[in-house]
Amino acid sequence: MNMAFFDSAAACLPDVCFKEPPRMGLVLGSGWDVSIDEDEVVARIDDADIPGLGATGVKGHAGELAVFRRYGRLFVAWRGRRHYYEGEGWGPVVLPVEILRRMGCEALLLTNASGGINPALRPGDFVVLSDHINSVAANPLIGAHIPEWGERFPDMTNVYSPRMNELLRAGAHRIGLRMMNGVYVYTAGPCYETPAEINAYRAQGADVVGMSTVPEAVFAHACGMDVSCVSFVSNLAAGIDGRKPCHEEVLAAGAAAKPQMAALVDDFISRMC
Repeated sequence: MNMAFFDSAAACLPDVCFKEPPRMGLVLGSGWDVSIDEDEVVARIDDADIPGLGATGVKGHAGELAVFRRYGRLFVAWRGRRHYYEGEGWGPVVLPVEILRRMGCEALLLTNASGGINPALRPGDFVVLSDHINSVAANPLIGAHIPEWGERFPDMTNVYSPRMNELLRAGAHRIGLRMMNGVYVYTAGPCYETPAEINAYRAQGADVVGMSTVPEAVFAHACGMDVSCVSFVSNLAAGIDGRKPCHEEVLAAGAAAKPQMAALVDDFISRMC
């Protein structure tokens, strides 16, 4: 990756996107794309119109950048994300976070859908990430060191902000959602994991598994942002209950949980204000 790649994307955005630092950025993963309320829309741009990003190729991801006001504060939401398994490298994956950094954003909420590994979890539960495991032998920070992105060897002891996580847990308690703390294991995809892999991840301490989030979290944390992530358990991981995971199941579970997702995100936005 190089800065010219991101310069082209930033140059196509309207100037209004860079006039006021947003209170927080959001990356809304599978099923989460309609989980925000907008009091006032400042700008709305299709991902397909942003150089280097392009339209998402995954169902359940709307593919849009929304700059809006809520409770009197400015927020930026990416409705959908790009994935490493789409085969276009790390650039499109971390581009939304780099744009947020250039806007002056200091806090980031990531969301995703995941497979449950911990036997205490069931589809429909929510997990706030306390840590993660990167099972992919790759990292978006590999390459020439770019000082704007932080230190050459950034510490990853506390990627996920305890303060932001506490706000998420408080919101879940108020709304009445089942939420636990958990460790997320990141896999490259697009294949679902084998039962043997799930058993190995469970032995390593993973509670949920998915194909996103960790690259953005690593990049944002290295850049100095406060990061939090909430994961929706859309299905049980391979080998847990004998059923084969499928994307249609993920989409259906997310569609059924949209009211809970929207309530949780809006509660969190209000607390961040």
